[in-house]
Formats: sequence, C-alpha cells, structure tokens
Amino acid sequence: MSAASQTGSSTAASIADFSSTSSSSGTNDGYNDLGTDDFLKLLIQELQNQDPLNPMDNSEMVQQIGLIREIGATDELTGTLTTLSDNQQLVTASGLIGKQVSGLATDSSQVEGVVDRVTVETNGQNEARSIKVHVGGKTMILENIRDIQTG
Repeated sequence: MSAASQTGSSTAASIADFSSTSSSSGTNDGYNDLGTDDFLKLLIQELQNQDPLNPMDNSEMVQQIGLIREIGATDELTGTLTTLSDNQQLVTASGLIGKQVSGLATDSSQVEGVVDRVTVETNGQNEARSIKVHVGGKTMILENIRDIQTG
C-alpha cells in the first residue's frame, strides 16, 4: 500500500471515528469546536492524501462541497441571530432607563430603585456582549430583573 493511500485511509478513518463518537453521544457537542476553516482543512488534507489510483468520485466531491456551503450558511445565520438578540437586549435595557426595577445585582444582593444608565461590556475572548443596567451603585444583568414598575 502506498504512503498516500495509507494516509488517505487514516484520514477517512479519523473522519469516521469522529462521526461515530459524536453520533453515539446523542448530541453534536463534538461539532461545536469545529468551524468552517477546520472542515476545509480536513477536506483539503483528504484530497491531498487520496489514492491517485482510486480518487474520490464526483458524487462524494459534490456532497462535501454541499456540506461546506451548508456550514458556511449556518455560521452566517448564527452570527446574524446573535447580533439580533444582542441588539434586542440593548433596546430592552435602554427602555428601562428611568423606570423602577427590582431584582438581583451581580454581587447577589437585592436591588430596588430607578435605572439610571445602561452599559455594554464585551468579553475579550469570544467577543460576547453583556448588557447591564445600573440602579444607584449596583449593577444587574437583564435576566436578573424580577419586577418593573411603569409609574
């Protein structure tokens, strides 16, 4: 067996092992760490190491290209929905300025008072945004607001 065919077989085996591991757990948690770039690298590695005497057929190639497009579209949709959710939280929080609220502060203490400002904090690692409302000297995240009074 040639070196290219052995490497191609091990790449295919790795893909099969990864798929069976992920599907046997009942969830797709294993896929959460893989992005479009990882899939493209894996596909290129597979193409480079395939057996030249027994190359991948056209239907397999078309199927993998379809998967690449599907992953790209899913990534784009996820990003759009995350942005939409963040913006909706910001609109909700800004609508609370001047309103009486009560809830749990970030330091786990009870807070009651008028919202005087809203801040947006960004996590440097994954760029996740956190919308916080400020009541006096205390800070609350939106999810911890228990009561909102309009008058």
